Amino acid sequence: MRGQNMNAAFHFPQDVASVQHYFAGDHTNGVNAVPGEGLNIPIWILGSSLDSAKLAATRGLPYAFASHFAPAYFFKAIELYRNMFRPSRYLSKPYVIACVNVVAADTDADAEYLATSLKQLFKGIITGRRGPLRPPVESMDSIWSAAEREAAMQMLTYSFFGSKATIQAQLNDFISRSGINELMATSHIYDQRARLRSYRLLAEALNE
Repeated sequence: MRGQNMNAAFHFPQDVASVQHYFAGDHTNGVNAVPGEGLNIPIWILGSSLDSAKLAATRGLPYAFASHFAPAYFFKAIELYRNMFRPSRYLSKPYVIACVNVVAADTDADAEYLATSLKQLFKGIITGRRGPLRPPVESMDSIWSAAEREAAMQMLTYSFFGSKATIQAQLNDFISRSGINELMATSHIYDQRARLRSYRLLAEALNE
């Protein structure tokens, strides 16, 4: 739909409307969405700004906020979304997902160690030197500068590292303060077994 349009961001509301139109299955312009047409596929607005919150609210769509890397406007955006929300045929009341980073392990120390892979990833984003996820390290001190650390940790504001008990307390507080309907977690952990273990601990923490 967007092709090579360099101004695509400015056309986002129209693009959303087009997707809704093509998926509805009731258009007669000779273009068919295959697969998708007539299947009532749920459409979400994923954003990290106030503009995306306004769009989700005025269209009556569920809203997912990318607080796992762009936390600055999280609380302002979800407040704006709830205040401006207009019920639609898709959704009768506001529905918010918060995207967060979670690294869970058997101990807080183990989780902090595993989380250094994520911190290295964000250091690469900040410096423009991205690469594959790197193994964890004992200390980040020699890897990033003070300025890089400050920038990365600001982006990682809504990141939760620790044992099951630790992340349970942290996430319960976060959910209580934000009033979100759903949590979406990503876990950039180098070792696959440790990553699966993290997801299991997270599930247990949220279900106890």
